[in-house]
Amino acid sequence: MFVLLDTGPLGMVTHPRASKDNADCASWLTGLLRHGVQVVIPEISDYELRRELLRAQKAESLNRLDQLARVLLYLPLTTVVMRQAAVLWAQARNEGKPTAPMEALDADVILASQAQVLRTGNERVVVATTNVGHLERFVEARRWFDITP
Repeated sequence: MFVLLDTGPLGMVTHPRASKDNADCASWLTGLLRHGVQVVIPEISDYELRRELLRAQKAESLNRLDQLARVLLYLPLTTVVMRQAAVLWAQARNEGKPTAPMEALDADVILASQAQVLRTGNERVVVATTNVGHLERFVEARRWFDITP
C-alpha cells in the first residue's frame, strides 16, 4: 500500500506546534510506517507547502519538511506525470467539472496524476488529504484519518 500525502496532512506533520490535530496526524503517520505502509511525499505537495513556508519565513517547518523528505519516499515530478496531468485537466474541463480556475496550475490534477503513475500493479495507492472532493474523481482519496493499514 502507498499513501501519498496531500499538502494538508504534510503541513500538519511538519508543523512544529503539536496542536491536537497536528499530533494526531503525526501519530497516524507513525502508525502507518509501523505497519509497513509506504508513505510518499509527492513533489507537488512539497512544492505547495514549501512555497508558503518560504513566504511566511517558517524556518523550523522547512527544516522538518526537509528531514521528512529524507525519511519517506519522495516522488518527483516527471514528464510522464505532467503529461498525464494535462490529460486529467482537459478531461475535467471537457466534462464541465474543472478542479481549479482556468489560469491556475491545478495541483490537484498533478497530484492525482502522480498517484496514477505510481500505481503499476495491484497495490493500493491512496491520497491522504483534508479535502477529498477534487481528487476522488481521478484516484482513491480519503481524509487522512480515515486511512488505516
